[in-house]
Amino acid sequence: MNLLELDTPSLLVDLDVLERNIVGMEIRVVGAGKRLRPHTKTHKTVEIAKMQIASGAVGLTVAKLGEAEVYADAGFDDIFIANQIVGAQKVERLIALVKRVKIRVGVDSREVVEPIAEAATSAGVTVSVMMEVDTGLGRAGVRSPQEALELAQYLVGREGIHFAGVFTHEGHIYKYEDQKVGAVEAEGRLAQVCALLESNGIAVGEISMGSTPGAAHLAKEPLPTELRPGVYVFNDRTQVMFGQQKPNCALTVLATVTSIRSDGRMIVDAGTKSLASDSPFADKTTGEILGHPELTMVGFSEEHGHVQIEGSTSLKVGDKVRIVPNHACTCVNMHDTMIVVRGTQVVDRWKIVGRGKIQ
Repeated sequence: MNLLELDTPSLLVDLDVLERNIVGMEIRVVGAGKRLRPHTKTHKTVEIAKMQIASGAVGLTVAKLGEAEVYADAGFDDIFIANQIVGAQKVERLIALVKRVKIRVGVDSREVVEPIAEAATSAGVTVSVMMEVDTGLGRAGVRSPQEALELAQYLVGREGIHFAGVFTHEGHIYKYEDQKVGAVEAEGRLAQVCALLESNGIAVGEISMGSTPGAAHLAKEPLPTELRPGVYVFNDRTQVMFGQQKPNCALTVLATVTSIRSDGRMIVDAGTKSLASDSPFADKTTGEILGHPELTMVGFSEEHGHVQIEGSTSLKVGDKVRIVPNHACTCVNMHDTMIVVRGTQVVDRWKIVGRGKIQ
């Protein structure tokens, strides 16, 4: 089946590009002697996770407990939940999961740890935890080496808990003109924490860092033992903005031209419910239509993409176009199914099993 025969909007993944991206990250990270634990929040599929494991990943990273349960059900047995698990219902589910597969979970305070430790002790299990360190993102995580030391001292003495190491997400490096500078700065902050813990007799096992733009730089640095890139499997317009090559973008949304107006505007049937609404670009463009430099995506409503025609275009109502999304992760989360293509031919359909697993 030719992809142009598909109904629209449809989420497409170019299998040739996907495979190239996965192997490329394996070469950069595993080839440098680091452990690769990719973040599945980008693709949310079993099939791509299997490809990543086959290409050198030691396990998976997920954002939510629900995602971990999905992957455990699919047979994956080494999962890091890079988030805090809070609330009695979630702690109960976490303990059940720990009994099934190898799980690590993020913590950043005693208040998060204590219910988990109590439940683990009652259940006769031990939960491996990774202490989150804020290295500049300004989100979750301990904020200073001293705070890290105090929490680590509590962790190593708490029954039901195994202190497995430290982690950070250096997502703030997207704001740096030179992302290597941001990545190395984040590593330096994490190194300060590790040094203080070690000097106080606390062994730091895993030292995990995670971002796609940081991975290429941090793979060459001495500190991290593990890297957790995510969006590299697809790339997107944001990654292109920071130096990635457009031919390495595996993800597109197929859309149909539904209106061409006399004032130079064109409408396609893919809006925020197909592409998501991320727009990190200074000109506020909302996606890129492949092969048509005369077209600029200038806005979205829920079911409509708004396109400005510069000069003229060969497209007419009923024609189909492929749009590179600004942010692959949020775009994928808008769809139930990913349609796999090689060239112009449809070769498979993958269920996005992690979609909606936000609890």
